[in-house]
Amino acid sequence: QVQLVESGGGTVQAGDSLRLSCAASGRALSGAAMGWFRQAPEKDREFVASISWSGFNKWVADAVKGRFTMSRDTAQNTVDLQMNSLKPEDTAIYYCAAGAGGITSVATSYSYWGQGTLVTVSS
Repeated sequence: QVQLVESGGGTVQAGDSLRLSCAASGRALSGAAMGWFRQAPEKDREFVASISWSGFNKWVADAVKGRFTMSRDTAQNTVDLQMNSLKPEDTAIYYCAAGAGGITSVATSYSYWGQGTLVTVSS
């Protein structure tokens, strides 16, 4: 069974940094791209970043380009989202997604989702 568990969320001040982590399990995830999405209260789920299984292909949303970086660890079973220069508008629940055929911003392309971790940025 495939399981995704996010961690690292919390409350920070504007301008601070935070790193989220997603632990993935399941052999079926091998070769599939992973992504990060976020959802603010009463707003649609928004694409944040995506990375290929190898880690060589990456894509970040325009809204976070230059501030957020997605990466994977050596064990290839954990992906991180380094968030710098956080802004109040970054406040949202952040979700880890897996199972896409390639890096993509389309949420329906991902087969598996984590439970989410809350990030709150105060001004």
